[in-house]
Amino acid sequence: MKLTDISPAIALSPLDGRYHRQTAELTEYMSEPALNRERLHVEVEWMILLANGMGDGPIVGGVTPFTDAEIAYLRAIPEDFGAEGIARMAEHEAVTHHDVKAVEYYIDDQLDKAPETLGPDTQLPHIKQLVHFACTSEDINNLSYALCIKQAVENVWTPAAESIVDHLADKAERFRDKPMLSLTHGQPATPTTLGKELAVYVYRLRRQMRKIAAQEYLGKINGATGTFGAHLAAYPDVDWVAVSREFVTNRMGLTWNPLTTQIESHDWQAELYSTISHVNRILHNLCVDVWMYISRGVFAQVPVKGATGSSTMPHKVNPIRFENAEANFEISCSLLETLAATLVESRWQRDLTDSTTQRNVGVGLGYSLLALNNLLGGLNSIHPNDAVIERELDENWEVLGEPIQTAMRAAALEGREGMDKPYEKVKELMRGHSISKDDVENFIATLDFDEETAKRLSSLTPSTYTGIADRLVDFD
Repeated sequence: MKLTDISPAIALSPLDGRYHRQTAELTEYMSEPALNRERLHVEVEWMILLANGMGDGPIVGGVTPFTDAEIAYLRAIPEDFGAEGIARMAEHEAVTHHDVKAVEYYIDDQLDKAPETLGPDTQLPHIKQLVHFACTSEDINNLSYALCIKQAVENVWTPAAESIVDHLADKAERFRDKPMLSLTHGQPATPTTLGKELAVYVYRLRRQMRKIAAQEYLGKINGATGTFGAHLAAYPDVDWVAVSREFVTNRMGLTWNPLTTQIESHDWQAELYSTISHVNRILHNLCVDVWMYISRGVFAQVPVKGATGSSTMPHKVNPIRFENAEANFEISCSLLETLAATLVESRWQRDLTDSTTQRNVGVGLGYSLLALNNLLGGLNSIHPNDAVIERELDENWEVLGEPIQTAMRAAALEGREGMDKPYEKVKELMRGHSISKDDVENFIATLDFDEETAKRLSSLTPSTYTGIADRLVDFD
């Protein structure tokens, strides 16, 4: 049997197949029907503005202001757009081979049906020329995409990303005092605290999340090449710039772009996708770090009852959530960065490359959302392995070479004898050797430190040599 013969159709993308449950929320905003619903919304609101004006009567002639009932009927067109509407829209597009024209004809259908709800006196069946008035398809599309993307980012992606940041912030606070061995270049280095290391990620992420929260979503409605040519040809006395600004800003809730070609220039999209991709890469870094902490034993995983870690090695608990998150962040970045690079270019006043490209915005967000879900699940399944953390610290007394040689430098500056070449003396003692607590204390005793400094250095251990790491958590 051919899989293509099975109904309903089998999903090609894993986002709509294997991972559908984890990414389904985006369907509400980033699917083709969601885009068509927003197109209907934009078209209907444009009709209402043209007929009812901005407080001083209709903008165009030949119509009377819509009644409250007529406005409610028009707004119900996108609100009630469901399975039946999707099928009818598809029928129109099969004939038009043009998605926005299909939207226009769909609205015409609903205007014809208006008397069934509003009675025979309604004007709606007779004002079809108001649908898509003076608009090019991109007037509708750019606003619809902006609304879809804005809602998807604000209602789905941002809450998922913030849940990661909140989780990390909670762990940073909880483990602010838990010392751990640092590794720089993969080698034992100045100890830190687990809380401070997690707070580093919180700080990095919150900077990017603030950019996303402040992101502008631009829109335009100004005709075929952005000149309001058709608008003025029909109604030369109307202040179309003011009408356009009112519609985009107050009716659509977007930022008005006054200067465009046929298309809105998509710079805001490039900015947004670059920032989300940056968040992805920070979190990819976190996944790699946590994976290595697990491999090192610093983090222990909580086994999931009934789950298989390896098909042949029963003892294993593989860090698969972090690995899956890594992979999906990479896919998301590749898509979003391609979108950011390509959408800002258009040949002269318009080419169609952005049309097919923008249909993949939801895919880029979908892989990021999938990665966020995997990462949060992974973070919920790990906890610090105190025994390993303490053993690592106790086995690496050589990390105290740094404070000792730095204190020797300070003593030399103050004129104390025997403090020359501090770095070299400490290196000779500690590099390539296994150092114990006694070795450190004996070395300090051979040096002419003042009593207070000698006492302070002798009291240091790898576990206490963490500087102000615990206080730095407050800067996250």
